[in-house]
Amino acid sequence: MSDAVRALLLEQIHPEAEAILSAAGFAVDSVDRALDEDELIARLADVSLLGIRSKTQVSARVLAAAPKLIAVGAFCIGTNQIDLAAAAESGVTVFNAPFSNTRSVVELAIAEIISMTRRLTEKNGLMHDGVWDKSAHGAHEVRGRTLGIVGYGNIGTQLSVLAENLGMRVLFFDTADKLALGNARRSLSLKELLGESDVVTLHVDGRATNQNFFGENEFAAMRPGSLFLNLSRGFVVDYGALRRQIEAGHVAGAAVDVFPVEPKGRGDEFVSELRGLPNVILTPHIGGSTEEAQQDIGRFVAGKLADFTQDGSTSMSVNMPGLVLPRATGRLRLLHLHRNVPGVLARVNGLLADSGVNVEAQLLGTRGEYGYVVTDSASGTTQSIVDQIRAMPETISLRVIF
Repeated sequence: MSDAVRALLLEQIHPEAEAILSAAGFAVDSVDRALDEDELIARLADVSLLGIRSKTQVSARVLAAAPKLIAVGAFCIGTNQIDLAAAAESGVTVFNAPFSNTRSVVELAIAEIISMTRRLTEKNGLMHDGVWDKSAHGAHEVRGRTLGIVGYGNIGTQLSVLAENLGMRVLFFDTADKLALGNARRSLSLKELLGESDVVTLHVDGRATNQNFFGENEFAAMRPGSLFLNLSRGFVVDYGALRRQIEAGHVAGAAVDVFPVEPKGRGDEFVSELRGLPNVILTPHIGGSTEEAQQDIGRFVAGKLADFTQDGSTSMSVNMPGLVLPRATGRLRLLHLHRNVPGVLARVNGLLADSGVNVEAQLLGTRGEYGYVVTDSASGTTQSIVDQIRAMPETISLRVIF
C-alpha cells in the first residue's frame, strides 16, 4: 500500500501519528512547520493524506491542485483553516480532534486566571530584575470571584466544572441551548454576562460570523478591573481595542493564546500590539500543546485517516456523512460519494444487478447535499461497472478497495 498511498504531515504533528500511518503501510513525510499555499501545492502532487494543525491553509486552490488527495486530518479542534465545502466538492474527507486537547486548554485557562489574579507576571518580572516587592496590593484569590464563559462547548463546560471546584461563581453565554453543569448559571445575553463577571474567557468556534466578535463595545461593557482571556480564535477579538482598554486601566489583565496572524515556525518573529503591556500573558498558540494532548490527537486523527483509507469509514468526519461498515475478508468495497438527489442508490444497484453482482453489504448516509454509500460484493464487480458509476452525473468521487 505504501506505493499507492503517501501521507504528508506538517507543523510538528506528534510522532505517534507517523508511527500509526507507517504501521498501516503508508509512506509518510513530515515537515516541522506550516506551508504557504504555493509550497503546499508543490508538495501535494502525489499525496493522498494530508495532516495539518492550525496554521496551514487548505484552500480551494490547493484542493484543485491535489488530484490524489482523499483526506485531510486537522490535528487540532478547529477546521476553519480548511475550505470544507471545496473539500467535499473535491471528494476529500476531513477529520479533526474535537475532544483530545480539551483538558490541556482548560488547565492553561485556570493557570492564567490565577496568575493574572495574583499578578504573578509582574512579580516574576520584578524578581528577575532584582527587585523584591513583597506586597499584597492588587493580588486576589480566585475563590468567590465570578467567571464568565463565552461559548459553553467541550472546553467551556469542563472549565466551568474546574472553576467551581476552585470556589468561583460561573456564568456562561452561548447562542445554542446548553445544559448548565453544577451550579453554573446561563446569562440571557452577552452584555449581562460581561457586566457581572470578574473574569471573561472566550471559547467560541471559528465560524466566519465570529470575525471581530469581541471589540470596543464588548470591552466597554466589562466590569472595571476585570480580566480577559482568549484561547479560542485570533480573529474573533479586536486586539487594538484590548490594548486601549488595558492602557486605560479598564481591563486589569489579559491572557491571549491565539492571534489573527501567527508566525509559521518556531523562532520566527512574533508581532502584536499586545506586547509589552502589564499583567498580559502572551502564549504562542499552546492551549493544546501538552505531550498528553498531542499524543492523543496524533493517535486519534491518524487512526481516522487510516480507517478511512483502508475501509472507507467516515465516522466523525466534519464534512461527510458518518458511516462505519464492518468489512469482511474477500470482498471488494465501493466507496461512492455523490450528490444527494433521489434515485442514485437505485441506479447504482441497478448497474450492479444488471451485471450479476450480488451486494453482500451496503450502507448509505446523507449530509446536506452529499450522499455517501459503501457497497461490498464478493465478486463480479468489473472495471466497466466502476467506469459507469464514475460517469454518473451525480458522482463526485468513487474509490475501490480490494
